[in-house]
Amino acid sequence: MRYCGTTSGLVSDVQRDSVNLLMALYAAAVEAVSPYGTVVEHADYLRRMFDAGGFRRLYVAAIGKSAYGMARAIEDTLPDILTDGVAITKYGHADVHPLGKTRVFEAAHPTPDEHGLEATRYLLGLARGLDEQTLLLCLLSGGGSALFVCPPDGVTLQDKQTTTRLLLNAGANIAELNAVRKHLSLVKGGRFAMMAYPARVVSLIISDCVGDPLDVIASGPTAADTTTFADALDVLRRYDLTHQLPTFVVNHLLEGQSGLHPDTPKDGDAVLRDVENIIVANNLKALNAAHTRATIMGNDARILTDSLTGEARTAARWLASQLRQQQRPTTSPLCLISGGETTVTVRGSGTGGRNMELALAFAIEIEGVDGVTLLSAGTDGTDCVDSAAGALVNGYTTIRAKNMGMDPVQYLNNNDSYNFFHQLGDLFVTGPTQTNVMDIQLIKQQ
Repeated sequence: MRYCGTTSGLVSDVQRDSVNLLMALYAAAVEAVSPYGTVVEHADYLRRMFDAGGFRRLYVAAIGKSAYGMARAIEDTLPDILTDGVAITKYGHADVHPLGKTRVFEAAHPTPDEHGLEATRYLLGLARGLDEQTLLLCLLSGGGSALFVCPPDGVTLQDKQTTTRLLLNAGANIAELNAVRKHLSLVKGGRFAMMAYPARVVSLIISDCVGDPLDVIASGPTAADTTTFADALDVLRRYDLTHQLPTFVVNHLLEGQSGLHPDTPKDGDAVLRDVENIIVANNLKALNAAHTRATIMGNDARILTDSLTGEARTAARWLASQLRQQQRPTTSPLCLISGGETTVTVRGSGTGGRNMELALAFAIEIEGVDGVTLLSAGTDGTDCVDSAAGALVNGYTTIRAKNMGMDPVQYLNNNDSYNFFHQLGDLFVTGPTQTNVMDIQLIKQQ
């Protein structure tokens, strides 16, 4: 990973040290939620389950941005009992080296594409016809909603693409987005576990959702769904999208609400009786690792929240206010740590993700303040655009921009944070981390 800024953006060695610290904390956070490591930690449990249950076959279905690393962990630790497997991940999130028994597919995220549809069909072919002597291990992570795609009859892939884009641009949060996705799918919302019945299903899950709701992460393919067709329609009405969406999408949801299509499996459904869902990594685990590293490095480290939500620019103002309110009983540098997943309601024509928008809004809030540096970045290494995970800012970011003839507020209002930071050279670039536990914000005050 690297900070793309130049030394012109840093007014002192102190701020250069702050950038290095925040990058080290980000690295510690990501390492703590490594897809490979978190699955290895559960390998002995899986082997005991396999042996005690008298299973004859172990199949793997790895779905999400972390799919490759999670599947590789099973290949390395349980090769003698692994029968077959499929991993579906985002473009660029798989190693060039193929796995032994697990076939790897790459597809698009956050909007599904034909490769995701093809990969899903292949996995369903593997999963159909399983019996009680089969243990189906699902390895789920963020991004699974877009990568695991199987629309119902009458709804096309293009319909799902349009629906996804409109909801994202409207500022729908992940729970709202997935409530709709689950009711436009034959595999989400517990339906994949229903297809695998009567096989025993265990899911190891890396959570990319606030509060770790099982039915929201990757749209809960093996979890009881808490939403209905009516809830999906409510989301569309909330964002005034019913007249913008493809006719077949709205009609399918209306027919489902009327009982013409079966709803997703709910809690207590017999097909979910032999399903176990286990959260193996989440945002708080990453934040705790950053906190430990910051403390070891001599900082007064404090975790503010692992549930930062709402509009990115509103979250930025909240973080700035929290910084101002902190009491400083010691002379140690202050390090504030937070995480979650904000949203951006797109009103302009620019390019940028929620982390870059938050960073830009925070930079406006702290203009001229010395000794404060913030890093906001996605733990998956991308922030709307694949070329950046987020951005780093300090009290002189907006001053530098104005000296270059750039109006920070205008860029913020145009949702053009990527081009703002690209011109300044202040993007934070990691490449794909192959994990995903939402976003983290790290603030250092000297």
